[in-house]
Amino acid sequence: MNDLERVREYFKNDLYATEQTGAVIEAVGKNYAKCSLTLRREHRNAMGGVMGGVYFTLADFTFAIAANADNPPTVSVSGQITYLGTAKGERLIAEARCLHAGRSGCAFIVTVSDELGNDVASVTFYGFRKAGDPVVRLGEE
Repeated sequence: MNDLERVREYFKNDLYATEQTGAVIEAVGKNYAKCSLTLRREHRNAMGGVMGGVYFTLADFTFAIAANADNPPTVSVSGQITYLGTAKGERLIAEARCLHAGRSGCAFIVTVSDELGNDVASVTFYGFRKAGDPVVRLGEE
């Protein structure tokens, strides 16, 4: 089983993100993750735009993967979202990158864009690293 398959297997238990919202893990690396979701009718608000919680859920899920893959168990302690625009396409893509990786804390930035390349949200997460082995180890075959 490769890294992506192992991460997908572990995080399939995040039912809200995967089953309810439809998030899919596209790529994973040390302190990095990329996820996407195809927009559905139930992701839209009354005005027809994407509900803000959809952006945040996708970003939070992407952070969880990037922060936990090959790292000690990590939970978010805060997340700050800035909405940059409205999604024009039918798919959202989120990419998480590490800004700081300490022994007990970490910081990540997650950029959410549509498939047309429009950035629609930027989310900063701070995480707390618990003691313990990584929930998913990368580089093992």
